[in-house]
Amino acid sequence: MRPRVTAMAPDRTPILVTYSLPVFCLSDPASPHTADHDRLLDTNRRFYNDLWKDSQLVSPDQFNTWPLVCRLNRDGFERLEVGPGMRPRLPIAGTHFADISEPALRTLRAEGGHTESAVIGDLPYEDGRFDLISALDIIEHVENDEQAMRELTRVAAPGARILLSTPLHPEYWTRFDEIVGHYRRYTPNSLFALLERHGLTIDQSGVFGMKPRSSLLTRLGMWFLQHHRDTAMHYYNRYFMPLALKRQKALQLYPGMIPTEDVGEVFLVCRRVT
Repeated sequence: MRPRVTAMAPDRTPILVTYSLPVFCLSDPASPHTADHDRLLDTNRRFYNDLWKDSQLVSPDQFNTWPLVCRLNRDGFERLEVGPGMRPRLPIAGTHFADISEPALRTLRAEGGHTESAVIGDLPYEDGRFDLISALDIIEHVENDEQAMRELTRVAAPGARILLSTPLHPEYWTRFDEIVGHYRRYTPNSLFALLERHGLTIDQSGVFGMKPRSSLLTRLGMWFLQHHRDTAMHYYNRYFMPLALKRQKALQLYPGMIPTEDVGEVFLVCRRVT
């Protein structure tokens, strides 16, 4: 069954109000890279090891997704989060975490998480195990997203909820996408088709993230990332992130799929139906 598209009426009452953190987006276009799997994996590992080594763990209840997680979680649920880094969205104690960053895994393990060094395309868990899965901003990082989705749905129990977020519109591609290890931005139709092929339907969705108002500030941040990465990451972790947490904007989730025109990133509450 194809994920249904629901029109978003201006006066519709939202199902849920949470909060969204800003994401960087530059105004100058660039072309997506075509790095091979090993190079792409290495780019991601190096970037996020550098990012997390100077980072403090942020508690899941500080994030936009916490009200939703509390609503979906149940006693006895098996939970999995893929690629959480130091910003997990599911409760840490008792949750299984798969990541490629050892600094992040070490910290999550110390807080009571069950950790595995693993990639999304090769998850070390048995079939149908998990009732609630989170993989935010992950599938755009992998070349073989079919295998990634195959693995997510394989380890999901029938009826399990899978939380996803991903950037949209290839024409929004920038140098920032390359630096952080993105492989693609999805067209809405290609994202719908990917979910459909793997037996997922969209229960709810909403706009995720926002563009900074100052293009000058964004370009300055990009310059520091390219030329002084350690400095950029230090300021991001110590100053920008705490400020962003305090200034989160409301995010409304609606049934089905929101209209995606001019939406740079979408948040999805998916359900395994097959």
